[in-house]
Amino acid sequence: MESRIAMLEQIARSTTAGLENIDRRMDGLDRRMDGFDHRMDGFDRRLEGVERRMDVIIAGQRADFRWVVGLILTCIFTVIGVFGTMLGVMAHGFHWL
Repeated sequence: MESRIAMLEQIARSTTAGLENIDRRMDGLDRRMDGFDHRMDGFDRRLEGVERRMDVIIAGQRADFRWVVGLILTCIFTVIGVFGTMLGVMAHGFHWL
């Protein structure tokens, strides 16, 4: 009976030592993760700056796109108007009207 108790006490001591070792490792991991969190916070701040710059770039691209679409539509309507005017002058010259 006493050998069993001695064995259980030995298992308890080794378990306690193992748990302390795991606890030390977890504390070290927590410290490393704190450093990682700090680096990720810096990365997030830089990414927010990039997002703000991208918003400015996208706004500029939208303005340029609208300007180009307006220019294209103006050219199309001008060509249609000129073609209609030419047809009118031809109709008048050939006495179609």
